[in-house]
Amino acid sequence: MIQSPYEGALKFLGIKEVPGSVANPQILAMLRLDQAWPDDDKVPWCSAFMNYVCWFCGVERSKSLRARSWLRVGRPITEIDAVKGFDVVILSRGGGVQPGADVINAPGHVGFFSAMDRDKIVLLGGNQNDTVKFSDYTISRVLGIRRLS
Repeated sequence: MIQSPYEGALKFLGIKEVPGSVANPQILAMLRLDQAWPDDDKVPWCSAFMNYVCWFCGVERSKSLRARSWLRVGRPITEIDAVKGFDVVILSRGGGVQPGADVINAPGHVGFFSAMDRDKIVLLGGNQNDTVKFSDYTISRVLGIRRLS
């Protein structure tokens, strides 16, 4: 039995986009859980992955393909209080000046908190180099951390 969304996400490690015109059917299923329009796995799918895992585990979710939509789910916590399991990290994405956490309709990335080391935060997430894997990001990109229930 899966005890947390993080543990559920571990089951998908290594799933990746299919090169060319064919889409990975598992990623397409994630994308279409809440949206009917995605036709392939080239659509940003980090939030779709998170929604799929949370749906599978029976916990609250954003029901949106927007990464920043996760800023409205759960309750806010600090980086110091973040733990593996039910904590979701929302990041800014792109160069230059980025809007703050109050802007949902902007580029972002989302994943499950895995670890923190000085100026880096490690996430378990989808669409990290087109794959479900662990990746590290600078802490300065963190828009928020949310605890799911």
